[in-house]
Amino acid sequence: MLQIFVDSDMDFTPERAAQYGFGLISMPYSIDGNVVFPYEDFETFDQKAFYDKLRDGVIPTTSAIGADKYLQYFEPVFEAGQDILYIHFSAAMSATFGALDDAIRRLQVKYPDRKFYEVDTLAITTSSYNIACEAGELYKRGATAEQIIEFVEKERQHFAMYFFADDLRFFKHSGRVSGLAATMGTMFGIRPIIYIGEEGKMVSIGKERGRVKAMEKLVSYVRELGRDLNDHKIVIGHSDCEEMALEVKQMLLDHIDSRLDIELLVVNPTAGSHCGPNGVGISFYAKHR
Repeated sequence: MLQIFVDSDMDFTPERAAQYGFGLISMPYSIDGNVVFPYEDFETFDQKAFYDKLRDGVIPTTSAIGADKYLQYFEPVFEAGQDILYIHFSAAMSATFGALDDAIRRLQVKYPDRKFYEVDTLAITTSSYNIACEAGELYKRGATAEQIIEFVEKERQHFAMYFFADDLRFFKHSGRVSGLAATMGTMFGIRPIIYIGEEGKMVSIGKERGRVKAMEKLVSYVRELGRDLNDHKIVIGHSDCEEMALEVKQMLLDHIDSRLDIELLVVNPTAGSHCGPNGVGISFYAKHR
């Protein structure tokens, strides 16, 4: 028996995780010194309340979970005689995976007959969600851990993710985007265009003036790089700006293909702590990232 885990940084909610039989690991954020674990400290993410706090000037912080937290998730599964596969967000974006390694070393001493597998999506939020959903379909059809890992490692570079940030303060504070100049861009309506590169890191690759130009740029990447778009889901993630996300969706339907399968997601609060409100991104199957 195999139990797959994903994490909340991949935009999975308990309901979405349950559709594939996934376990869900909560990645925390902190506001005013209070550490919050999504879907443990609350059942439903109140996106408006969270992102309105950020609009009012609050800049949350995030932190890695420790080995003991991983033990809480994984030990009951090993104890029940099941193996584990953890499909996770990019290890290049967090120090949490050092604690994961420590937890697994301790568990394998205690449960030597159990197997732990992991595979890195080299992505985060909607892009890692998109990859994991396709892996989840394999899981539902009875694929083994090795087969699922092979799929993710083979296909992950074909899941592109392009997005823009509305407010540079959040990325400047987190320092998680390379090539992002600390400018007064927000004041002048400049939106940096960011993508997730082959190594699983966020990189600023351009900028557009105004939201409409930024949205058009995202759609242009889908048009230029997209491959087999009707065979794969397109996922649009947004940080509490559904109207913009719907505009982007309509642009895709109008200018690329009206038959596209498009899903909208709200960016989880932990990742949202780094991108801020009013950001939009697109994950799609591509020739390359």
